Amino acid sequence: MQEYLTSTIIIDWQQPNVLQLARQLATSNTNTTAKSCFEWVRDNIYHSSDYKMNPLTCKASEVLKYKTGYCYAKSHLLAALLRANSIPTGFCYQRLSVFDDGTPYSLHGFNAVYLPEYSWYRLDARGNKIGVNAQFTPPQEQLAFGINFPEEIDCHHIFAEPLPEVVKALQSHTTWNGMLHNLPDVERNYLAAFEATATKLESA
Repeated sequence: MQEYLTSTIIIDWQQPNVLQLARQLATSNTNTTAKSCFEWVRDNIYHSSDYKMNPLTCKASEVLKYKTGYCYAKSHLLAALLRANSIPTGFCYQRLSVFDDGTPYSLHGFNAVYLPEYSWYRLDARGNKIGVNAQFTPPQEQLAFGINFPEEIDCHHIFAEPLPEVVKALQSHTTWNGMLHNLPDVERNYLAAFEATATKLESA
């Protein structure tokens, strides 16, 4: 589990402001701490394209500082807050239709957290809006999006670090609009190749 607790350049949970918030959100129970962190990021960090907010953020500390981020960046902050509270946290991805009508497609990022009572549990803090209602209801998942097209995929693999394609995209643009027209994507088969390890991680 150690790799799911690590502080990195992107998941910089040892940064003072991140650590301070993590302590404020902590409770005496793992499940309630996870819920507290999830709901705080979901509701207090504004999705970049939903709210047309700049600057474009990537590192957890940047997301907290500017209170905005794409789904990927929000997942970076949530991972940082949970890891700071000694709760193993990883990254999950779906490949979805950008406009829910087929091409083009892009990655959507969210998290998986290890809850001793339930094992790995996926949760999506991208931010709710009309048609999106992600909740913390273990053991039942309630993610932001489902799968509707053959080229979409819900990858159950739990990555210890954000995908390089996601980090590169976030660091290559400076505005929400620039990112919106260059959302990261990978071939469906790329994510499907990780599915063989998903069961092993979920039962770890």
